[in-house]
Amino acid sequence: MLYRNLLAKALESRREEFLRFDKSWRESVTDYCERLRGLSGLSSEEVRARAELARISSGALPSTELDSAGSMVVPFGKSWATHEEARGWAMDALASRVTFAADGSQLTPGKELSLPVAVVQVAWFENPHSREHSYEKQARSEIVSPEELLSGADERIKADTVVDLHRFRLEIEETARFLEKKRGWEERKERTPVAFLDGTLLISIALPRTRIQDAYVNSLVRLVNLSREMRVPLVGFIDQSYARDLVRLLDVLKGRSSSQQERQNLSIYDAQFLHAEVAGAPPILERWGTRTSFCYSLREGFEDESGKPLIGFTYLQTTGEGLPARLDVPAWVYEAGLLDDVVDAVRAECIVGLGYPYAIETADAAAVISQRERAEFLRVVQEFADRERLTFGLSRKSTSKVRRR
Repeated sequence: MLYRNLLAKALESRREEFLRFDKSWRESVTDYCERLRGLSGLSSEEVRARAELARISSGALPSTELDSAGSMVVPFGKSWATHEEARGWAMDALASRVTFAADGSQLTPGKELSLPVAVVQVAWFENPHSREHSYEKQARSEIVSPEELLSGADERIKADTVVDLHRFRLEIEETARFLEKKRGWEERKERTPVAFLDGTLLISIALPRTRIQDAYVNSLVRLVNLSREMRVPLVGFIDQSYARDLVRLLDVLKGRSSSQQERQNLSIYDAQFLHAEVAGAPPILERWGTRTSFCYSLREGFEDESGKPLIGFTYLQTTGEGLPARLDVPAWVYEAGLLDDVVDAVRAECIVGLGYPYAIETADAAAVISQRERAEFLRVVQEFADRERLTFGLSRKSTSKVRRR
């Protein structure tokens, strides 16, 4: 039981610490906002030159979109009086455009099952936005066997991590299948298709590296390379991003060392300061639909054969008041001149999905495994064990629950 009066007293006893933190946080956010605005008028080459002088990885570098926009903010030139008007625009932006999303879930029984086994499920939603063709919503399930769960595992890798990776690989497989399917869309005079991945296309590598980390990086790099080969755009959508790529870039441009960066920016992330209202000034991404200029990511392991960044990102304001979403996008999409069209597709999906891409929302709903379905999974596993006369099964308590449900 949580005692409200004791909690209130505990908070009050640390009041001064909270006030100091809030004051420091506001000052830092104001500083980052001013420095990002200060990049207006600079060219991408000037920013790159300054970052290289620091001899510290800046984490990200602005593309030439900074030159054409003249600012780190790319405005969205449309507004509507009603949501119906916005939906009308979204329907036009999506008409005859194929969008795709895959999402997954998993179930890892605990001590109620005496043998290590798990199930992963991935669902996908492909929407042609056309009266001539119906949408496709399907799912597939796979068992993660004891050998897969335990083989090669070490003390740093838990079974849940192995299951997470298995689910992730299925999501990547289905997304790759869509990319291959849509190859040649330009020759067929189709609208730009867009594949959504629910999450980042970039991960940071913690040292010492593990085989699981390598597997994630390798899977993402292969998917991005396939997107480039098929020329089908891919978007990693992060609704609540804690990335600090812009924070790190601004720190490097200010001449801060890596240790100073760690002390200063741990409590501040990009999406936070991009939507903060400070010193009476409106947020950098104030209006719905505005975004940041495309930046290249310098994350380790995500380079092409020549050492150039494979992936970049932009922050997009997809709600009226919430923090902006982060879009991870293969660099080739920007370089091919497709970014504006792709971002319009994201905006339209978010209008239909009320702030979140409808395609991802639908795939997620199809993939989720409920608590009732957990009981069904245990029942099926028990029946399989009985039929095959396997020397494992459910605890008596779980067996009783399965029989009664």
